[in-house]
Amino acid sequence: MYFLTKELYFPPVEEASYEGILAVGGDLSVERLVLAYKNGIFPWFDADEPILWWSPSERMVVNPHDYKVSKSIRNILNRNIFEVTVNKDFESVIKNCQTIERKGQDGTWISKDIIASYTKLHERGYAKSFEVWQIDSESSWELVGGLYGVDLGHVFCGESMFSKVPNASKIAFVSLIQYLKENNYKLLDCQVHNDHLEKLGAFEISRETFMKVLKS
Repeated sequence: MYFLTKELYFPPVEEASYEGILAVGGDLSVERLVLAYKNGIFPWFDADEPILWWSPSERMVVNPHDYKVSKSIRNILNRNIFEVTVNKDFESVIKNCQTIERKGQDGTWISKDIIASYTKLHERGYAKSFEVWQIDSESSWELVGGLYGVDLGHVFCGESMFSKVPNASKIAFVSLIQYLKENNYKLLDCQVHNDHLEKLGAFEISRETFMKVLKS
């Protein structure tokens, strides 16, 4: 495991531990985050831990060009009960991802430092948000779901999503996939396996295969 200094550097991803941890320390500057994502590395750590940098041997991804939208989600889309926007309210999306309660999770890894750093990434054009809105009882639009991630131009690295009403995060996810397909992105990077992502259609590929796509 490599301990980072102030030098803007990461070791080769092949040096990651069995669990996928590559390095410890450093900072969350825009420059370091961009370098990390361009090299298949992402930060993931609890607020009371040092910064941990990961590059797991198996990567959870979606190929936007092969993705099939389920019949149930198509039916929801056709009902036009949601409005989807891009980059309209990045700050609200990431803060909702921080505070939303999730089954089986105690707390969140999205700290104030993460919010500050990814907001700077967004301001520099490296991070995008997808917002899902719904008309509330007072006939005004309410933010009910969304997601955010790091945009590398040909690969989108999804970070987190949230939903306040049923299916809102699924609508955000499918809208992102459609955007990536229309703009000829090669992959949606979902980072690590979880059952929810698998149900949404994500699957695992090797780190070697992922890096080939990332560097192409």
